Amino acid sequence: MAMVPHERSLVKRLEGKPFALLGVNFDGSKETLKKCQEKHSISWRSWFDGRRGPIGKQWNISGLPTIYVLDAKGIIRYKGVEGAKMDAAVDTLLKETGSTN
Repeated sequence: MAMVPHERSLVKRLEGKPFALLGVNFDGSKETLKKCQEKHSISWRSWFDGRRGPIGKQWNISGLPTIYVLDAKGIIRYKGVEGAKMDAAVDTLLKETGSTN
């Protein structure tokens, strides 16, 4: 949850750009996810996956946060980047698509 303010600012800064932030939630219930989204003003899509759901298994998520930055073709280009490193990764990929900030 510590990353949410930064993620919120990233979503706002890149509004209208070819960018999407997606979350996967591992809380115990969908109700907990909904309360968390409301409390922290999470506006991006976040899927409920439960404690041992199929998304976590398929993407090999063993701890949180797990961050993957994918390019326009869906290829994982960066793993584990946070803060300024996440911004740099996303900006690099946007430049590759011809989008500028």
